[in-house]
Amino acid sequence: MRVDARGFTFEVTVGGPTDGVPVLLLHGFPQHSGEWDDVVPALHAGGLRTYALDQRGYSPGARPTAVADYRIPELVTDVVAVLDGLGLDAVHLVGHDWGAIVAWAVAARHPERVHTLTAVSVPHPAAMAHALSTDAQQKARSSYIALFRKPDKAEKVLLAWHATALRKLLGGVGDTSRVNRYADPMREPGALTAALNWYRAMSRADLAGVGPVEVPTTYVWSDRDVAIGRTAAEACAQNVTGDYRFVQLPGVSHWIPDAAPAPLAEAILARAGGTA
Repeated sequence: MRVDARGFTFEVTVGGPTDGVPVLLLHGFPQHSGEWDDVVPALHAGGLRTYALDQRGYSPGARPTAVADYRIPELVTDVVAVLDGLGLDAVHLVGHDWGAIVAWAVAARHPERVHTLTAVSVPHPAAMAHALSTDAQQKARSSYIALFRKPDKAEKVLLAWHATALRKLLGGVGDTSRVNRYADPMREPGALTAALNWYRAMSRADLAGVGPVEVPTTYVWSDRDVAIGRTAAEACAQNVTGDYRFVQLPGVSHWIPDAAPAPLAEAILARAGGTA
């Protein structure tokens, strides 16, 4: 379905029982709402109604061109406006990768709209800041961001030779058809630039502006995540004042919704199932 909000049109994939408790799912880079396809059947069976949002830059009808349009406050306001457009007062919120960053910020700034939070792969921004300032390994893991922030150059590198580098980046999601499912939309005019603008608009001030989270929270991390190390993962707990659970998935890559949908769904259900 399509939701008009803030002068844009957002694509939202809806499923599950019509009377189910609502769950909003936020994807990461460089994917789209389809990354939740293998997760949602278990959520539906558990009585949850899912709303998987193609966020700003990923929905073709919500693709502004200015870098500043992709700052975290704008992404957070999008989520609140989409909830309003869907007629949802509050939801169980789930986010992976960049979607996790947005979810952390929504939960911190609008706790009245969030029953529970399940953040996947990326910890609270303050935990990332801690790791980047104290852990040389995390600095190395995050070094790719410098390329992503370079206009034009990042697009050329990632899209050269039929997007070979982009496909390599996505290698952990599964077979070639699954890689193509995410890489092909990024080859459409303007799509990759819009997705990279999330990185280009990122600032220390916006990240530091994400305060502690008071809602019940689960953080799901995988120990073979090339982007997020253990220092950042274990620092996450210090930024949640509500009930907190840390779920570690051994032997799983960064692409948890694709690589480990069953244990992820179990973690979401354990967090969301008893709270409405």
